Amino acid sequence: MIQRILIVLLIIILPTKVFAQEKEKNLRFSALGGPAYSPDYGVLVGGSMLFTFKTNPLDIDLRKSIVPVTFSIMEAGYDVKIHPQLFLKGGDIRVFSDYEYLNNYEHYYGVGYDDNRTIVRGDETTRYFQNTVIIRNDVLFRIQDSPFFIGPSLDYTDRELTDVAAGIRDDFIYFHQGGTDEGIHFRNVGFGLRLTYDTRDVPVNAYEGVFFDMKARMYHKELGSTNNWGILSFEYRQYKKMSRWGERKTLAWTAKVRSTIGDTPFTDMSIIGSPYDLRGYYKGQFRDKTMAYLMAEYRSMWNSKSKFCSKLGYTVWGGVGMIGSDILTPNGVLPNFGVGLRYEVQPRMNFRIDIGHDPLQKQTLIYFNMTEAF
Repeated sequence: MIQRILIVLLIIILPTKVFAQEKEKNLRFSALGGPAYSPDYGVLVGGSMLFTFKTNPLDIDLRKSIVPVTFSIMEAGYDVKIHPQLFLKGGDIRVFSDYEYLNNYEHYYGVGYDDNRTIVRGDETTRYFQNTVIIRNDVLFRIQDSPFFIGPSLDYTDRELTDVAAGIRDDFIYFHQGGTDEGIHFRNVGFGLRLTYDTRDVPVNAYEGVFFDMKARMYHKELGSTNNWGILSFEYRQYKKMSRWGERKTLAWTAKVRSTIGDTPFTDMSIIGSPYDLRGYYKGQFRDKTMAYLMAEYRSMWNSKSKFCSKLGYTVWGGVGMIGSDILTPNGVLPNFGVGLRYEVQPRMNFRIDIGHDPLQKQTLIYFNMTEAF
């Protein structure tokens, strides 16, 4: 734990910071980089960049598009992740995308609550090397003049898994889905539909409003997938200004259910543990066909005459999750709570450091990201 704290201090004291404004003050660019720590990958060199702009600078009411970019260089591998959120044609068209290239080690603990609690994380039991390409695009169109949007959801993912640990090679799911001593390959080609309802004031850091999202995709061998399976997810978020407590104080809460059917690749099952849900659990530490969680978060920025202090803030959160074969048969309860530090790199755009705790196994993990968890 002391090592993690020292690494956090290095990141706070020695980051490379770049704040630049381009022509006509439309395109803005922020970057933070340096030595870092990831709960899933350990000590690394990483960076986060954030591009914000309006696709039509003359449209005063148009929301800013954002393009967050992160990269990590680890002892054995690297990854690059780009997650654009583009607002086009006066906000009537939205393009939400995920582009990732992962060339690093990942962990797999098995499927189900009991296995995931008892399997010890280690190189010889849970680790494999992945070469993964992810390309996902959702194009949403406004329904008349309402806050409802609907459109196609597309996914192409190619995963090549090698250097598979002995503990994984002995796993039933891994063997059943075609895994060998050399590894396994999954390709997902999926098509589906996405429906959203959105009244948030600023999507990446809302102070007020409601967001509802429903997504369904199917994958089939005839389309080029290695397995036949499908996914259905629902997510609800709400944000409320706490004006009585001062300016820039927000209470946010969310609930999400993600469920899969068919012969779902174990790499694509529903998981708990990421920088965007119950922070404090290792990524993929708990996985099954269905996961669900509830979470509430209080966010507060400091209102100060000091320019530096006014950019600082904090958050506290608590939540609970579950995994299981379906939503009606949860296998276990996953509690979670934590605290976080915020630094405003652009108006309403925060860099965050979160410290999440898992009471089940008494572990505490640290996260660094450019945008809010939800």
